[in-house]
Amino acid sequence: MCECTLYFAGRLLYDGERKNKNRNGDEHRVYKQLCKISGEENVLRDEPMKKHTTFRIGGPADYFVTVQSKDEIREILLLCKREQIPYYILGNGSNLLVGDKGYRGVVIQICKRMNEIRTEENKIYAQAGALLSKIAAQALSNSLTGFEFASGIPGTLGGAVMMNAGAYGGEMKHVLESADVLTPEGEFLTLSLEELELGYRTSVVATKGYTVLGATIALEKGNPEEIKAYMDDLKERRITKQPLEYASAGSTFKRPEGYFAGKLIQDSGLKGYSVGDAQISEKHSGFVINRGNASAKDVLSLIEHVQETVKEKFGVHLETEVKRIGEF
Repeated sequence: MCECTLYFAGRLLYDGERKNKNRNGDEHRVYKQLCKISGEENVLRDEPMKKHTTFRIGGPADYFVTVQSKDEIREILLLCKREQIPYYILGNGSNLLVGDKGYRGVVIQICKRMNEIRTEENKIYAQAGALLSKIAAQALSNSLTGFEFASGIPGTLGGAVMMNAGAYGGEMKHVLESADVLTPEGEFLTLSLEELELGYRTSVVATKGYTVLGATIALEKGNPEEIKAYMDDLKERRITKQPLEYASAGSTFKRPEGYFAGKLIQDSGLKGYSVGDAQISEKHSGFVINRGNASAKDVLSLIEHVQETVKEKFGVHLETEVKRIGEF
């Protein structure tokens, strides 16, 4: 090997080492700034996302930060913008599939420390990290009706507002009065129901990349016994019809107009079909479940097979309701 080749190889090695040092330096600086904003005890590095999703799937996030205030979120978002780092706001981890290689950026968890709920007359104000089940319980304790439909949805208020969550004939647009949001530019806004532009599993929050901080829910006075009876009935229906005994991200596909996703999948002969440990539930064909050790790759392969089969048999494209983030 000639000297010039040796020099070139050595130069590549030196440049690679220098880049690694620069990258490591950048990562250390970002970590220190996140610790300054939220406290070192609330910032984790290389945190496995399978620990924080209802699917129990997902590789490590570069940074995992648990926040307790809107000002913390704002500071982190502005930091991410300056450093050109992706971020994702995490609630309860439902309706989410994280890639096997993890998430290259900052995951901001709100459900642990941003979950305050308070009631005044017929209105409930809750922070974005409040669980829908907890809000429903608060409504029941104050004899407020209208939120029963959400009592069994395994998510947080922030995600419910963003996607206009619904079940059993009810939707968030039926009960929301307003929502507090943070824009990507760092501006705090309060949006009215009309300004939220709630549609089927969408909203202005989703289309403009806003972050939900909290929301006001307007309900009506009701009979607590009737409210509880209805909630118990919905709970029984879920236990009977949904595969709650397995890890999943909830309903996998959106409802195509004029059809039901689960029936299309079942009629395609795919009930129980599996790829690895990812399986179409034998109890409800609209759910992809993790039978134990499913990977994100297994889930995606299964979803693609379902979409192709249903399209071929019925000419209907099934759009996924589950959100995907990270590297697959």
